[in-house]
Amino acid sequence: MTVQQSEVEAGARQRAGGWLRIDLDALKQNYALLQQKVGREIAVGAAVKADAYGLGVARVAPALYRAGCRRFFVATVDEGLGLRPLLSADAAICVLNGPPRGSEALLLASGLTPVLNSLDQTRRWAALCRETGRKAACLLQLDSGMSRFGLSEGDLDTLCAEDLPDALDIAFVMSHLACADDATSSRNEGQRRAFETLRRKLPALPASLAASSGIFLGEEFHFSLVRPGYALYGGNPTPALPNPMHPVVTMLGGLVQDRWIAPETAVGYSARFVATQKTRIATLSVGYADGFHRRAGGLTSAVLPARPEISLPVVGRISMDCMALDVTALGDMDLPPGTGFELIGPHRPLDELASALDTIGYELLTSLGKRFHREYIESSQ
Repeated sequence: MTVQQSEVEAGARQRAGGWLRIDLDALKQNYALLQQKVGREIAVGAAVKADAYGLGVARVAPALYRAGCRRFFVATVDEGLGLRPLLSADAAICVLNGPPRGSEALLLASGLTPVLNSLDQTRRWAALCRETGRKAACLLQLDSGMSRFGLSEGDLDTLCAEDLPDALDIAFVMSHLACADDATSSRNEGQRRAFETLRRKLPALPASLAASSGIFLGEEFHFSLVRPGYALYGGNPTPALPNPMHPVVTMLGGLVQDRWIAPETAVGYSARFVATQKTRIATLSVGYADGFHRRAGGLTSAVLPARPEISLPVVGRISMDCMALDVTALGDMDLPPGTGFELIGPHRPLDELASALDTIGYELLTSLGKRFHREYIESSQ
């Protein structure tokens, strides 16, 4: 980055108040790590729904394509329509929620691949195939025990009795694990066996069961395709073990002002924090409107990247547009307006913040507000 570019970035950060650094090199390294984990004979797709988990699908999906990904998963038709122009024609875009009634022709014309989750969706897609005289690609989802999406055993028997598979080009038959993040859960093996039983009712077809955490349950869960999402973005797919993934997201809040306050002085709404000693308070321009949860005060901390060994508690209630840090431990260190404090990143891992807030990193990422200035890091394209 040139000096002029650096100055432009600095100005954009201060105007936005907070900024996200999204490391596309780390994203691609995570994709390569997962490909290595399953082996080259297994395809690795990518879940890029919810704007690539809040990180910006317009930059994330092409980077994953450059890393070798050729099958992408979105939740809705509109997400698929937005993604289609961003990728080459050889990239399959799979719509997890399936085709809403009346949208079948739009999906076909737009080059989108539906995941068929019910008899109704399957019948409608088969009818379109017969009307157009072509077997249009789809994925068929089976309910192996999560009771969310997918055909039951009875649905599958009806589907086969109606010869619906003969009308379809089923690229993969798939299901989804409910407890993959708990490697000790017997439900994982139970679902795998149920999936195998259901698959036997169909012709031999490529299959997919594992998403991020399922990849780490063992090769018997890999089948023909895995569908990571959270792990690609740096989340820990093995919560009981150290995170094997590279951090992708760094969230920084910009300093608006700081002050020393006297003992017995309150900070923030409802006076939830009251200083017990002379305290230095820094106000950052990131709040719950930016996705930093209102309840975080008193539960987590930030760091100054130049002094990562010093933990700086978040104090008081988080406001809509700002938050407060106790930076007393920095003493009289000069803190110019605009100084960035790390709220999520290498020194404040995403999953640690999620645990402190009694939630999951998925929710934190997909709650990221639109006001952040986003900086994408990629060494080569």
